[in-house]
Amino acid sequence: MSQETQDSGAKETRGAAEDAKTKKPTDQAQEQPAAEPKGLPLDGIRVVDVGNFIAGPYAASILSEFGAEVYKVEYPIAGDPMRTLGTPSRRQDSTLFWLSEARNRKSVTINLRQPTGAKLFRKLVAKCDVVVESFRPGTMESWGVGWDDLSKDNPGLVMLRVTGYGQTGPFKDHRGFAHLAHAFGGLAYLCGFPGQTPTIPGPNPLADYMVSLYGAIGIMLALRHREQTGRGQYIDIGTYEAVFRQLDEMSTAYGVHGKIREREGAGTIIACPHGHFRTKDDKWVAIACTNDKMFARLAEDAMERPELAAEGTFGLKHKRLAAHEEVDRIVGDWTASMTRDELMKKCLAAQVPIGALNSIADIFADPHYQARGNLATINDPDVGEITVPGVIPKLSETPGRIEHLGPTLGNMTDKVLGELLGMTAAELAEFHKNHVV
Repeated sequence: MSQETQDSGAKETRGAAEDAKTKKPTDQAQEQPAAEPKGLPLDGIRVVDVGNFIAGPYAASILSEFGAEVYKVEYPIAGDPMRTLGTPSRRQDSTLFWLSEARNRKSVTINLRQPTGAKLFRKLVAKCDVVVESFRPGTMESWGVGWDDLSKDNPGLVMLRVTGYGQTGPFKDHRGFAHLAHAFGGLAYLCGFPGQTPTIPGPNPLADYMVSLYGAIGIMLALRHREQTGRGQYIDIGTYEAVFRQLDEMSTAYGVHGKIREREGAGTIIACPHGHFRTKDDKWVAIACTNDKMFARLAEDAMERPELAAEGTFGLKHKRLAAHEEVDRIVGDWTASMTRDELMKKCLAAQVPIGALNSIADIFADPHYQARGNLATINDPDVGEITVPGVIPKLSETPGRIEHLGPTLGNMTDKVLGELLGMTAAELAEFHKNHVV
């Protein structure tokens, strides 16, 4: 999308908004008949993803699923380090991790460390709408492709900058990883059992996905602002900030009362029973009774022990919390007397909030995952059928899609630079010869 198109779109948006102010709601309804959707919401948006791993680039994945054309700019020799992370695939340059998370991209190799490569990158960005990067602060600037450089070429540019600690502050130059973000952001402190070593909140890079979701939101907000004004902007977010933002009332409770939430194991101090319980067939379920009515359903209808829900025993929340170990033991003994399927059936019939603790094998066999399309099987010509997480969220009129899995290194370098930038075959050959691409 060119700057001229952006400016024109901004004028049309402002004009439409001014016209709408003078019309009655009924007039608007009559003059705006439902139109057939054309393509996907982000068709025509070009994104340059020059980041590494998940933090940041996952935002580009989301945009790609809804129509954006994403150019994955990689170092010519080795490419994105994520290509070697995780379980190897049948393709030599790609792990299963890469095949899933680099979906829908076009790989373009450019050596940003060479001045010629940096100049070429700037030409590419000038033709695009969004840049996603995840290098430490100052890295892009040292190559001559920082925000000031890129926005000079493209005033309507939107740039997502994801780092461990943000672009400012005393820790801005510290290296950032999801594991560190879980710790610094306050989440890891809460994971585990009281008095024991804090645990990792799952082996997956949760923080990297979380910060990318905020990044995708930031990009959409910035694109909306550009529609209105024609001007671009950059988005600065630290991975730890995405983690910290999820800590519900903890900052407020500490600020007001000095209260520090500690590790609570599989339960919580604010509700009971509210945790994980083993079943007879050595599986697990999660039960969440957050109020007296829910506990009454569990005790009276599911467990058939109405005396537990009496006001004199555990019918009132404060009494359950005071005796949470005893309540959890009673409920745990009951869940251990049935298989998970039997327990689920009984609790669901009584409208007790319960869910299975699924392994990935459970997820693959679950009919709800299948019905919702949460697992997508893609047939790749190089590696065969690969099952990956499906597209979310689900839009009723313009649902997203997965066109292909993560690309081979540089699979679209010549095509993109030739068609988009008008490079000749001779120029491209020279770039290859000099390891610029």
